[in-house]
Amino acid sequence: MATQKTLPTNSSVTAFLDSVTDEKKRADSYAALQLMQEVTGYPAVMWGPGIVGFGSYHYKYASGHEGDAPLTGFSPRKNALTFYVLPGMGTQEALLEKLGKYKAGKGCLYVKQLEDIDTGVLRELIRNCVDTLQAMYPARQG
Repeated sequence: MATQKTLPTNSSVTAFLDSVTDEKKRADSYAALQLMQEVTGYPAVMWGPGIVGFGSYHYKYASGHEGDAPLTGFSPRKNALTFYVLPGMGTQEALLEKLGKYKAGKGCLYVKQLEDIDTGVLRELIRNCVDTLQAMYPARQG
């Protein structure tokens, strides 16, 4: 079975964000950090070398594959801020219609800059993501 590549680390979130060379993207990343901490109530943790994650859940598929992942998160990629907020893509069309300028991929939103979107709608997408994943993968007891 494949080993999970993206795991939580002890790396500094602020050191990672400070390393973002584009000044606008770095400022947007700090704004995203603040927004996601407020919405989720979870502290930011680095997952692998490039994802800022909030909370976590343990998944196990019918195939037997299992692992851990952040409930939500973001990454300041070269071409866009990537937000991991779309579990069950297809259930959030009404929110996405109000979001603003973005592109979507499998489970991800790609945003060039925060001013291109309605951050109130982004807050709703984050909350929906966390609630959906916590319902799908309830915390283990004990």
